[in-house]
Amino acid sequence: MQKTIFIVDDNDINLTMAKETLKDHYRVMTLPSATKMFTLINRITPDLILLDIEMPEMDGFEALTLLKNNPKQADIPVIFLTSMTDTTIEAKGFELGVVDFVAKPFSAPVLLNRIKSHLNIDEMIRERTTKLQRLQNGIVFVLADMVENRDNTTGGHVERTTRYVRLLVEEALKRDIYTDELRGYVEHDFDMFVNSARLHDIGKISISDIILNKPDKLTDEEFEIMKGHAAEGERIIDQIVSHTGDDEFFLYHAKLFAGYHHERWDWKGYPYGLGEDNIPLQGRIMAFADVYDALVTERPYKKPFTHEQAVDLIMQGREKQFDPLLTDVFNEVEDEFRKIKGNV
Repeated sequence: MQKTIFIVDDNDINLTMAKETLKDHYRVMTLPSATKMFTLINRITPDLILLDIEMPEMDGFEALTLLKNNPKQADIPVIFLTSMTDTTIEAKGFELGVVDFVAKPFSAPVLLNRIKSHLNIDEMIRERTTKLQRLQNGIVFVLADMVENRDNTTGGHVERTTRYVRLLVEEALKRDIYTDELRGYVEHDFDMFVNSARLHDIGKISISDIILNKPDKLTDEEFEIMKGHAAEGERIIDQIVSHTGDDEFFLYHAKLFAGYHHERWDWKGYPYGLGEDNIPLQGRIMAFADVYDALVTERPYKKPFTHEQAVDLIMQGREKQFDPLLTDVFNEVEDEFRKIKGNV
């Protein structure tokens, strides 16, 4: 499949020369202004952009800044076409994120080789990123399974709660609930955001098997120990961050899912006693998934609640245990929760 190249230049001669050079190798789109480029880019995503610096209305620097500030377009490699040779111009371009400069008037072989080189590098980066994501997902699944396999009472909990989280986020966005915050996560990497919820109970690794698999109701003292798994989950993820030196997207969200899913809207939860929107949104979302699954699942110390009973209890917890806006979202999709529970 041919790669798509945008050529953006207000000079018709430059556009024609560049197109003639590239048309036998790439799918080429010529655009006389950055404004036209932004109109087209909403329908077609190019693999690389050749961008003139000196243009009326919007110059190359302004266009590049807008591209890099849009998560959907930020990773598109941009090469500046320019007749300017000032080192200050080059420094500014590289600072803003341009990958290369090609001087005008350009040589056809030079232009072709520069484009080929950057597209190959971009492809290698994508392949490496894909491999790293597969590795990360594999580690996450293994860690989550380790926790779940130690707890004989919660089979399938991780998979179900992850699906509940995905459903709640998707439905909240449809209803314009917490849109500004959630859309940033979705646009960055929705699957990675959702998968980070798999580690919400990682702190249970530190809980003894005697307490974790006790067939009877926990004593007050044992329950206090069990409650420690939320803060312990944060600590474990902090350790990972300290060893990798990278508090990146996945670990950032995993830490919030782990540390805050037992906080309550009415400030009566644990481990920090936070309330209302002082609780990170990840914790408020995870609370629904975790509580619903605990209610409808059989445990040694209790029979499972019916779906209807679980929904009724959660709705009673609106503005007490649960975020009221997210409670309303849950109420709209509660039958989808039932379906997930029945299939996993």
